[in-house]
Amino acid sequence: MTTANFTPLELRRIRAFKTPYGIQKYLDDIPYHLADTAWSPRRVLREGTAHCLEGAIFAAAALRVLGHPPLLLDLEAHRDTDHVLAVFQLDGHWGALASSNYSGCRYREPVYRTLRELAMSYFDTYFNLARERTLRRYSRPVNLRRFDAHEWMTSEKDVWMIAEYLCEISHRNLLTRSQEKRLNRIDLRNFEAGLVRHRTKTY
Repeated sequence: MTTANFTPLELRRIRAFKTPYGIQKYLDDIPYHLADTAWSPRRVLREGTAHCLEGAIFAAAALRVLGHPPLLLDLEAHRDTDHVLAVFQLDGHWGALASSNYSGCRYREPVYRTLRELAMSYFDTYFNLARERTLRRYSRPVNLRRFDAHEWMTSEKDVWMIAEYLCEISHRNLLTRSQEKRLNRIDLRNFEAGLVRHRTKTY
């Protein structure tokens, strides 16, 4: 399975993005939701909303349609939730696509020489509501072709197997223990900027 299970209409919609940045613009335009789901790209396209995991999986599928490998990178945090990126290369440099409830944790231009550089570009915009800088580790890139037998791009069932795999694989440290101990809380102005359009659950 590559992209054959998408309908012709779905493929036309995805191909209309044309570039990785076009995919990101779609993710930025649709609402961020907070449901405990793991929708496939087909369901994201149909529902017109996505959270972090779903946005990254959708972006990986869309990158595949545009001729890139469908790669995910997991960012692991302390006292915070993980963040998932769809990553791609242009001219040998890495960029990233993402959905996020925080304004600074989305798109990255393909200008980073290594995945570590790319991961570190999220450091100052990755924080929790206590204003703590929380990013600690990053994974190797995961090619979602390994889940083709599960029809991850078009399944009507949640694709939790992808999230579970990202939690199981090894991650590399970004900071030393001494660096972690010296971290300061994020500046209030940057904190407020990062919360633009931030959503919280209502019960």
